[in-house]
Parts: sequence; C-alpha cells; structure tokens
Amino acid sequence: MSRFEGFDAQVPEWFVGLEADNSKTYFDAHRPYYERAVRGQLTALLADLSEELGGETKIFRQNRDVRFSVDKSPYKTQTYGILSGSTLTPAGLYVGISADGLTAGGGYWRMERDQLERYRSAVADDERGADLAARTAEVEAAGLEQWGESLATAPRGYPRDHPRIEMLRRKSVTFGRRLPVGDGIGATEGRTFVAGTWTSSAPVLHWLDTHVGPTTAPPRRR
Repeated sequence: MSRFEGFDAQVPEWFVGLEADNSKTYFDAHRPYYERAVRGQLTALLADLSEELGGETKIFRQNRDVRFSVDKSPYKTQTYGILSGSTLTPAGLYVGISADGLTAGGGYWRMERDQLERYRSAVADDERGADLAARTAEVEAAGLEQWGESLATAPRGYPRDHPRIEMLRRKSVTFGRRLPVGDGIGATEGRTFVAGTWTSSAPVLHWLDTHVGPTTAPPRRR
C-alpha cells in the first residue's frame, strides 16, 4: 500500500462528471483515475490514520445497491470509508471524498431502537443530559457541525417543552466538517484535517460510548 499523497484538483471534476453521467460507460472510461487518485488515495489516507490511531479500516463499494431503490443509478457520488476500533472510539469514524471536498466526522449514525432508548434516557437525566449539552457546545466551538436526522416532534413519553427537546428528538448524533479540494489537498493537510476533526469530536464520542454504546439488536433482514 502506497502512502497518502493527497487529492489533486481534478478530483471534484471526476465526481461532477459521474453525477452528470452516472453510467458504466463513464465509470469504466475513467476507472484508472478513480482507482489511483480517488479510491487509492482515500485507502492510503485511512491506512495512515490507522497507523496513528489504531483500528481497522474499510472502504465501501462505489456501486450502489439498487435492488430495493427507485433510483437505479449504479454508482455513489462520493467515495467513503470508516476507521473502527481506534483509540478515540470503538465506533466507526467517517471520511469521504466527493465533488464537495474531503469530509470527516464521527458519532452514532441512525441509532437503533435500543440505542435510542439509552440515549434518550441519558439526555433526560439532568446530570448526564447537561454533560452532553456542554460537550456539544465544546465540539461546535471547535468548528464542527452537527449532522443527522431528527424527529418532527417529541419522542413518545417525553414532553414537548423538555429543556433538551432538540437533543431528545435526534435520531443520529454525529459531528463533522468539510474541506474543499480547491487547488488540491496535500498529504499533511489532509491527514491533519481528518485526524483533527475526529479528535475534536472526541468529547461527544466518549459520552456516546459511555451512555449509549453499540446496539444489541439482531441484524435487520431486508
């Protein structure tokens, strides 16, 4: 595996082309560039970060699973992967590249029912909920945005006027930020950006690992 060298300025153009012509013809014609400059560099970046932070890496397939989707376009318009079991958190830390730039983040995405129950119980508790609110403010002050879906109203069993209702409504608790490719992202810049984003999200990650943890539900069947 080669070391991470960065993302060149043509990466966004490759994704813009894929968005405009999401076809096997386009993808096969531009596959060498994708393998070298997109997927190859993301794989190398994750490998470098794994050496620094520990954990196992995974790059997801570019092909979309269209079996149960109305949208039959064959390819994802971003390339992404995760680092799991790092020194920061057992959960997966996300990194992806697309036309919008290099994105990094961490947290609990689309929590399962048992996780939501533990999460909401902890948020409703005055001590633990206040602790999460303080950690969230710390992470946001570091320049990270909170992403993910929320319920339209209060979850069942919780009052709509609860002081932490916005937190209770969340189905995901994730934080991240994005770095535009611009004239290119160098190796040091890319590694520093991703590792720094993940480290900045650590206060909330530690809270989630302590009070929510992984799901104990069996895998879903499609």
